[in-house]
Amino acid sequence: MSSVDLERLANALPDYDQAFLVTVGDDHLPHSVMVDPVLVDGVFDVGAFGGHTATNIAGHPMVTLLWPPRQPGGYALMVDGRAEPAADTLRVVPTKALLHRRAEPAAVADSGCLHDCVVFKVRAPR
Repeated sequence: MSSVDLERLANALPDYDQAFLVTVGDDHLPHSVMVDPVLVDGVFDVGAFGGHTATNIAGHPMVTLLWPPRQPGGYALMVDGRAEPAADTLRVVPTKALLHRRAEPAAVADSGCLHDCVVFKVRAPR
């Protein structure tokens, strides 16, 4: 069972446009490409992917999908996940998802950091 609240994640997606897929290579350098991921049955279908991305995920399957905010001061949507190449498409299984933006000056978020985050985490039953 996923620890990501997939329903909340699915509800947030219509507020965002194109995303970036961020991978990391053996050289520890990030590689970003623009993608149009679609959430299907709790897994993102990212579509076709290139050789550089394939090389990176072969050695480092943990990736990030990043949807920037539509306007300044808005939330970015960030999803960390495990990349799974399949035939002619790349699938990303979410392991963490959140909305993120810089907190207002002098504000401290609940986590004690300087960011305003809304984590899409499955809540334990009461």
